[in-house]
Amino acid sequence: MSVAKPKVIIYSDHLLYPSETFILAQASALSEFEPVYAGSRRVVGLDLATRQIHLLNQRDSMWGRCRELAFKLTGFAPNFLKRLGALGPALLHAHHGPNGLRALPIAGHLGIPLIITFHGSDVTISDVRYQKVTLGYRHYMANKERLKRSGALFLPVSNFLRRKLVEQGFPEERALVHYTGVDTKKFQPANKERDPLILFVGRLEESKGAGFLIRAAGEVQKQLPEVELALIGDGSLRDVLEKDAKQQLRRYRFLGVRTSEEVNEWMNRASVVCVPSVRRRSGEQEGFGMACAEAQAVAKPIVAFNSGGISEVVCHGTTGLLAEEGDWQALAGHLLMLLQSPELRARFGRSGREWVVRQFDLEHCTKRLESIYHAEIENRTKGKNERIFQRPESIPANIPSSVSASARC
Repeated sequence: MSVAKPKVIIYSDHLLYPSETFILAQASALSEFEPVYAGSRRVVGLDLATRQIHLLNQRDSMWGRCRELAFKLTGFAPNFLKRLGALGPALLHAHHGPNGLRALPIAGHLGIPLIITFHGSDVTISDVRYQKVTLGYRHYMANKERLKRSGALFLPVSNFLRRKLVEQGFPEERALVHYTGVDTKKFQPANKERDPLILFVGRLEESKGAGFLIRAAGEVQKQLPEVELALIGDGSLRDVLEKDAKQQLRRYRFLGVRTSEEVNEWMNRASVVCVPSVRRRSGEQEGFGMACAEAQAVAKPIVAFNSGGISEVVCHGTTGLLAEEGDWQALAGHLLMLLQSPELRARFGRSGREWVVRQFDLEHCTKRLESIYHAEIENRTKGKNERIFQRPESIPANIPSSVSASARC
């Protein structure tokens, strides 16, 4: 007779945006726990049809939105909490800081440990005057102190983000770097490169820097007119970027939102993948650079700005080339160097694949995550965290040291 696996609630307010493939991939890779998803409502995005989902606002009605608002402001949602409690979960894992704040009363009501993964903007945005944010994000910014004192375990996805958390007053002993990981069995080299192609994958927003890439690609095409630029993603700047591309480029295409499988296909077709992320006036920066990790997994060289946590993923001169943030001319120079040297692209690609398999493999990273889950549950059971939602405790000693080990290029 098989023994039922302990359940872990994967919490995200909106389940799940197309760009949040990393949440679904990590939860799907769990082998010792059964993931169930909880949030306020479904959104048009990733397919969760076969998943166990529990929603506060199941039909996305006006009354449901009122219940959402009441829950986010007060933590009051008795029927929702009752349904989640009936699952008998062992732990709650929220993704993004604002969702961690929303999940705090759930974990408190159910008496289970809370783990929060921080991915980027939830740590780096410091000045909302320069960025449009939701009311929920403003509520999060005004109530961060509750999270800091909660005793939850914080999992920033890079050392860069961990430093930011500690600078903001989050307890250092409860902040543990954990890389989400890349499915290296899915993202494998397939040698589908034909014509020279620069690929961009990301939201078409200011922080992703696609405008710098368009300028750099224009410079590249002056010397190599056969090179094409392809951009995967969508966002508020798409119309502006399409106009810029029409004025500056000879060969380009905007591919819109694509599935993870299609991204994999396009990465294997690319000659080089470019990630020109930049810091916004609001403070927002790239937390990790998942596109960099996925592209290296399929043995593609990276050209990127040295921004945020990207230097933890891309090894300059070994798996890719980094330029100073905003220096589009240096970006163009790096792209030209790689496009003109098949041997260098191949060498960087091999090194990138080896690096990702060694450091960021999803299966290995998820086993480490499950070690964290077990340690938090054990501590809770033993009563070490009797006041887990009032004061922080130190990271459990039985979590393997490799979990918090810094990546080394």
